[in-house]
Amino acid sequence: MNYIFEKYGWDVNTYAQLHQGLINNTYKVTTQNGEYILQTINHHIFKDPKAIDYNINEMGSYLNTCTPSYLFTHLEKTTEGKTLIEWEGQYFRAFKKIDGYALSVLENEIQAFEAAKQFGLFTSQFSDFDATKLKITLPDFHNLSLRYHQFTDAIINGAVNRIKQSKEAIATLSSYKGYVDQYEKFIQHTNVKLRVTHHDTKISNVLFKNSIASGMENEKAICVIDLDTVMPGYFISDVGDMCRTCLCNVSEEDSNLDILTVDQQKWEAIKKGYLQNMESELSSFELDHFFFAGQFMIYMQALRFLTDHLNMDVYYGAKYEGQNYVRALNQIRLLECYNALAH
Repeated sequence: MNYIFEKYGWDVNTYAQLHQGLINNTYKVTTQNGEYILQTINHHIFKDPKAIDYNINEMGSYLNTCTPSYLFTHLEKTTEGKTLIEWEGQYFRAFKKIDGYALSVLENEIQAFEAAKQFGLFTSQFSDFDATKLKITLPDFHNLSLRYHQFTDAIINGAVNRIKQSKEAIATLSSYKGYVDQYEKFIQHTNVKLRVTHHDTKISNVLFKNSIASGMENEKAICVIDLDTVMPGYFISDVGDMCRTCLCNVSEEDSNLDILTVDQQKWEAIKKGYLQNMESELSSFELDHFFFAGQFMIYMQALRFLTDHLNMDVYYGAKYEGQNYVRALNQIRLLECYNALAH
């Protein structure tokens, strides 16, 4: 690592790996001039690390000009003025460490509101920015039409025994095909805008303020982090992912579907928080599809889990036999509970 430290001109006191996130290796580096976060970019997942580097720099440059006070994870430059280092088959980048903490589990509606507010604020900062200038870091990441096509292909070409086992789940997901039609109409509508979209709005991708005070101050979110998935997209991706990951009382790994519930207060907090900065940005047609965002995302993830199960776990892998089947059933139940909010 000394080679990397030298590239940044750091006089390092200590460094240690942080065991957070599932994709990139992350290190906290303490230097004579402050603390930094050093990360590798997993180029097996993100095939073009230079696209991520380009996107963050484009956004950072825009913010420096338009809203320099906005708290953003700007990339650190090396002594040569670069923000991405390729070394020994890996890609490294660094940020100044922001004083804050990330949650692994969302605990209450205050946190839901604060997180949604930050994700909405993030997108609203780029209301005058041409989102098409950003590069695609994960092609077709939230393309529901493609995911449904992959699902129907797996029904035909997947493992015969697993197709038979999954007959009821297949029938259920097939019956929800209307969501695909609704998605296609949505993205083709003239009143739907392509925006700078985070695409991974789980609670751990928001930093909260460190504070010894009691009450709401402890729950104040301060900025959005983990920008590798930021690219042009639709607001339903960010709202939908918040609904999928923040509303349920159990994780997507839980097989006890009888205890799975959806928290209506958290849903209302997400809507209120996100719209605090985005309501004036969204068209009336987009606002009419706010609830659909959750349906879109939960349904897509159910499709992806069941597709992978039918295809012998080639994408997500499995720690035990049938893990992706359990995940799929979990998401189907989550979708049913989410839909109940509308009644």
